[in-house]
Amino acid sequence: MYVVKSPLAEGDLKTVSGALQGALVDLVDLSLVAKQIHWNVVGPRFRSVHLQLDEVVDSARTHMDSVAERASALGVPPDGRAGTVAAGSGIKTTPAGWIKDTDAVGAMVDALGSVIVRMRERVEATGEPDPVSQDMFIGITADLEKHHWMFQAENA
Repeated sequence: MYVVKSPLAEGDLKTVSGALQGALVDLVDLSLVAKQIHWNVVGPRFRSVHLQLDEVVDSARTHMDSVAERASALGVPPDGRAGTVAAGSGIKTTPAGWIKDTDAVGAMVDALGSVIVRMRERVEATGEPDPVSQDMFIGITADLEKHHWMFQAENA
């Protein structure tokens, strides 16, 4: 049942809704991974890494809300349930327990890198069917790439 009618053609909507749902899953998981690491990071750079992780969490949460609302605006119900996120995320599982600051930074470089690759695929996929969603993906990707750069610089 569609409560909200999409302005997109059915084929275009299928492409765009898949991209939006995938982005939502990745962003929800990114926020959870960053928060898990945030709670467990230890080491001499604890404070700076701890604070930097919160910046990623804030960005991911802001972006996931925008993505979910874009899906809703197109008549597609977003799905951010735990099972959906666990089944669809492209981020490796975060180890349990304490994580040394250098390992935490490496884990975030990997997590952000995975999400960025998938976001860039979404930028490509949505260019023709929905430039509005593509524009959103471009902005999200730019923000994630900034975080990625900053974490890479931590371990340089």
